[in-house]
Amino acid sequence: MIASVSMKAQQLPHYSNYMLNQYAMNPAVGGSSPYFEGISNNRYQWIGITDAPRTYMLTVQGPTKNLKMGVGGSLFTDIVGPTRRTGFYLSYAYHLKVAEKVRVSLGISAGLLQFMVDGSKITLHDPKDNVISGGVEQVITPDFGAGIYVYSTDKKWYVGASVPQIMQSQIKFKDYTYTGLSRLATHYYVTAGYKFDIGDDFKIEPSGCLKYVEPAPLQFDLGLRGIYKEKIWIGGAFRYLDAVSAMVGFTLQENLTVAYAYDFTMTNIGKYSTGTHELMLGIKFHKTPEGKSREKIK
Repeated sequence: MIASVSMKAQQLPHYSNYMLNQYAMNPAVGGSSPYFEGISNNRYQWIGITDAPRTYMLTVQGPTKNLKMGVGGSLFTDIVGPTRRTGFYLSYAYHLKVAEKVRVSLGISAGLLQFMVDGSKITLHDPKDNVISGGVEQVITPDFGAGIYVYSTDKKWYVGASVPQIMQSQIKFKDYTYTGLSRLATHYYVTAGYKFDIGDDFKIEPSGCLKYVEPAPLQFDLGLRGIYKEKIWIGGAFRYLDAVSAMVGFTLQENLTVAYAYDFTMTNIGKYSTGTHELMLGIKFHKTPEGKSREKIK
């Protein structure tokens, strides 16, 4: 059954702290800041439910010396019960100056996805069913994505759109089980955010993320953060038809970021789960020397 059903629902992992690592969804974000940054996202969903989803992601991205291009890569593992999905991507982005403090970035990504099913962890109604074996089956398939990112160089606002899994590669475990229905589903993401100054030390940042993949219903996240001196923040988010999140984070010595989010599930799963935990760790390095900024690049 696993190998033959249509795989057109939500396939890619999502994060409550999406506004802190937009590169995980959009390759055009790579190089939009004047430093390289590595971020680790770790999500433990629906605590209390056996074999609940666990997602681990590591991203590294930054600009070239002239700050006109961005490069990066990402690695993630998404585990749900007897299934595991692992992906590796490399990306490239080119940044265009369209106004004094406005840039438009166009990005592409390419990588490989591995799907794995451990048949020994599945109990079949008919033990002799040949649809899946009792061992480990896996398949590797290529994947491509693209995105656009419009942003201000002073980090006041941004708008982005991306399309992962454009190619819709086929997922084929065995010749005799393949039906032509199992393939990667194209996803559509739109993100936006704006920072409002509240005095000299405080900022308020509303943000949003729109997600769609056929035939799943349109889903959106709405978030709000209160930020103190760009070092400490608290906030919350609402995910349509899913959960409400509480977030907190801080930055140490301008280069080490720690963020945590807790999701309160609003669906019936909440009767059996105590919620979802998400931890993000980030580090900035190779920062551009003082005085060299995007505003000075023609």
